[in-house]
Amino acid sequence: MRDLTTGNETRLIVRFALPMLAGNVFQNLYNIIDSVIVGNYLGKEALAAVGASFPVIFTLIALVIGVGSGASIVISQFFGAKKTDEVRRTIDTIFIFFIGAAIILAALGITFSEPIFRLLQLPEEILPQAQTYLHIYLIGLFAFFGFNGIASILRGLGDSKTPLYFMIIATLANIALDLLFVVVFKLGVGSVALATVISQAGAFVTAIIYLNRTHALVKITLTRLQFDRSIFKSCVKIGLPTGFQQSFVAVGAMAIMGIVNGFGTNAVAAYTVALRIDSLAKMPAMNFASALSSFVGQNLGANKEQRARNGFRSTLVISVIYSIIISLLIVFFGEFLMRMFTDDPAVIHIGEKYLVIVSSFYLAFAAMFSVIGMLRGAGDTLIPMYITVVTLWIIRLPLSWFLSRGPLGVSGIWWAIPIAWIVGAIGSYIYYLSGRWRGKTVFHHQNFSSEQPAPKPAVKQ
Repeated sequence: MRDLTTGNETRLIVRFALPMLAGNVFQNLYNIIDSVIVGNYLGKEALAAVGASFPVIFTLIALVIGVGSGASIVISQFFGAKKTDEVRRTIDTIFIFFIGAAIILAALGITFSEPIFRLLQLPEEILPQAQTYLHIYLIGLFAFFGFNGIASILRGLGDSKTPLYFMIIATLANIALDLLFVVVFKLGVGSVALATVISQAGAFVTAIIYLNRTHALVKITLTRLQFDRSIFKSCVKIGLPTGFQQSFVAVGAMAIMGIVNGFGTNAVAAYTVALRIDSLAKMPAMNFASALSSFVGQNLGANKEQRARNGFRSTLVISVIYSIIISLLIVFFGEFLMRMFTDDPAVIHIGEKYLVIVSSFYLAFAAMFSVIGMLRGAGDTLIPMYITVVTLWIIRLPLSWFLSRGPLGVSGIWWAIPIAWIVGAIGSYIYYLSGRWRGKTVFHHQNFSSEQPAPKPAVKQ
């Protein structure tokens, strides 16, 4: 565990974010490795099927992940205030929620997968493989929720290293199983989902065993979990707007996939590959924002508002510098990156255009996420949800449809992305300047100044 309420702000955020970044890079390698192997050994139809499944998966899990992020913020604020009993009850509560959600969502996803894919106008030659991949992935949803639940809990406690170690193990296992199932045994696209499920389940079980033996606060015994309604309400109050935000993003992603589907298999395959590269490129900015949320949560929990503001400024500078560097790299090496996944000229051409257009505006994306990280850490998650609804549903989606109907074609969909980022960055920063995010923490300090920490009772480590 790491106390983020003392020490140099920039150094703490960087040291906290880097292991988390490495862990998320490895997690994204799941998707990238799947796509590389599928594209090179199973063909562009299978590649498109995998890509078409992810917006559906994202839609199913978005609300639950949002509540989980709310729990992470609650944990960070309780931990910053040295309320260890509340930390333990929050951990129990969120795990019970994850178990129930995994069962319900898997059943819903498997039952309604075909109508969803047909609603999205998925090309007929892709549909059977997309269903197979989706069903197997959803069966293992409990492992996904379980492992990500542990990672969120530890990050709220200031521990970003332990999730990294388990993610490395899971990623290496996933690579080995992908190669074994697809290259050696010549199995189909379903085996790629199976490799991911087995890897995540192994990481989840191993993490529980390790933490129960070594960690001071995180003791997870599935038969002795206790649900705390009041804490769950706090998690929902903070996390539900984020969950709705993610749900709006997810449904929007499905709608955008529906627009892309109208341009045929080549466009779907290109979008699948480019999105993998794009997601990995944006990961540092997203993880610095996530680290900032934990930093702000702990410091506002300790009644140190100015320190939280300093951390925000540091994160913004770091993210902007990174975004400029990565934009230049992708603009110059976009075609090379596409060729790693496929040798189809049409797919490469469409995907390269996506990468050049979108990566040129990573600066706006980094600025937007830095502000949102600050607001979430303060417990103010409602305004980011509104900003997401406006930028996605009022700006990006209509523009994607309108621009793609003109001479830009499928590239019009790509141009709508940075336009939405720019609007989101401006709107979120204006709200931050208003100061209305103040006073949104789980509890309120009454007897302490903005720089005086609350009393620190002894905590057994």
